[in-house]
Amino acid sequence: MNAALTARSLSELQPLRRALQERAARQAALEQQRREAERRARAERHLFQDAVGAVQPLKGQQPRHWPTPVPPEPLPVQRQLDEARVLRESLSDEFDVTTLLDVDDQLSFRRPGIGPDVTCRLRAGHWSIQRQLDLHGLRVDEAREALGQFIRLAHRTGLRCVRVVHGKGLGSPGRTPVLKGRVQAWLVQKKEVLAFVQARPADGGAGALVVLLSPNPRRTEKKPPD
Repeated sequence: MNAALTARSLSELQPLRRALQERAARQAALEQQRREAERRARAERHLFQDAVGAVQPLKGQQPRHWPTPVPPEPLPVQRQLDEARVLRESLSDEFDVTTLLDVDDQLSFRRPGIGPDVTCRLRAGHWSIQRQLDLHGLRVDEAREALGQFIRLAHRTGLRCVRVVHGKGLGSPGRTPVLKGRVQAWLVQKKEVLAFVQARPADGGAGALVVLLSPNPRRTEKKPPD
């Protein structure tokens, strides 16, 4: 009877033994796969080194320095918007310029304290025209902003004499200049403007103004003689 019990116990243990053996075999296979994957990864990492062999740095070669990239400066969007707003507010279309113009055949302008000899020399071409702004094709609000920005930048860069082309109005209704009077009024309101005269025929005649700007004390470049 004891022998029969022993045989039965052994027969019941065999499935458990087989299960343990299969589990051990699976774990061994997984471990083998892991070791093989590590070996392949290590071989790939050292592929170039294994191919070229040992290397030595060149004699006299300085260590390479990789500079840290400098991020671009942020665009001064808010400052540009503020400057545009100031330009729109500083040039009024309601300004009456007629009382400030010299009563001559060309209606020139000179700021108080500027002698009449300055407009005479300006009209005679004493100062060379250094830059010009052409307002043809612009609407009134576009012309006003363009003129304000042009005068401000010209003065900032140290220019003394510029030309503003406003047109003769030949293509306007009634053949009257639309921008001429407005440009004169806008220029009078700009503190950088010392004087202006109608351009000579060779420089645009009745369709343009030659403008004299005040010296910019911040600029050190050589300026045209006053």
